[in-house]
Amino acid sequence: MLVTKTIDQFNIARKNLKGSVGFVPTMGALHKGHLSLIQRAKEENEHVIVSIFVNPTQFLEGEDLDKYPKKEEADMEICKLAGVDVLFVPTTNVMYGSDELKILAPKIKGYILDGFNRPRHFDGMLQIVMKLLNLADPHNAYFGKKDAQQLSLINKMAENYFLRSKIVPCDIVRDYDGLALSSRNVYLSQDEREMALSIPSSLQKASQIIISGKLDAQIIKKSMIDILEKNVSSIEYVEIVNRDFEILDSVELKNTIILVAAKVGTTRLIDNLWI
Repeated sequence: MLVTKTIDQFNIARKNLKGSVGFVPTMGALHKGHLSLIQRAKEENEHVIVSIFVNPTQFLEGEDLDKYPKKEEADMEICKLAGVDVLFVPTTNVMYGSDELKILAPKIKGYILDGFNRPRHFDGMLQIVMKLLNLADPHNAYFGKKDAQQLSLINKMAENYFLRSKIVPCDIVRDYDGLALSSRNVYLSQDEREMALSIPSSLQKASQIIISGKLDAQIIKKSMIDILEKNVSSIEYVEIVNRDFEILDSVELKNTIILVAAKVGTTRLIDNLWI
């Protein structure tokens, strides 16, 4: 595995990759969810590139940029063992200059749900993804479905800016107890983790209601909120949308995402269910 830290190093490494390339952008603190993206990229491409970069422009003031988990040596070993060809680990100074051009999230879909609670977060996310896709120029780029709104906006950016890379959505990976894997799970105490399990439990309840034939969004959301209110510290949102992130009054089979964002202690967690 070749480890690159500068643009010049990375450009040389990318040029030397002949054949199809799969790309997995990450913020590090790699877990089995990231590993599943890397494994799929390996299965579908001749070469795999992984980036590790904690992007400061997508963190709001007061968020956990300074304490975001960093495990550089462990991450490098995981990538090496997973068969990654090129690992890109730039610094902020490498990725950003002064008086930068901006990419702005859509005025509506970029400012609802996560975008409402974290204004300008998606501007920073789209900016760094565009930079990384331009550098890696992959045939396929792999993103997890857990960040469903992020995935939707990346798809929109790829469409609007005529990017050549195919955006590949990948299923959520869960831990042994059903909690969606996240680098932020390390913040949870044992008691908080037990509380956090109400998030996947609420989604399971939603699934049961839909299987029973009830598709009314308000009924489903109320049942989910009843479970969450007894456990989490606060609920940011429980919402039901279609694949285009338009809010639904009734579940549309094969075109619905049920979304949850909540805080357990001081840790913000998101999860979802694709119907």
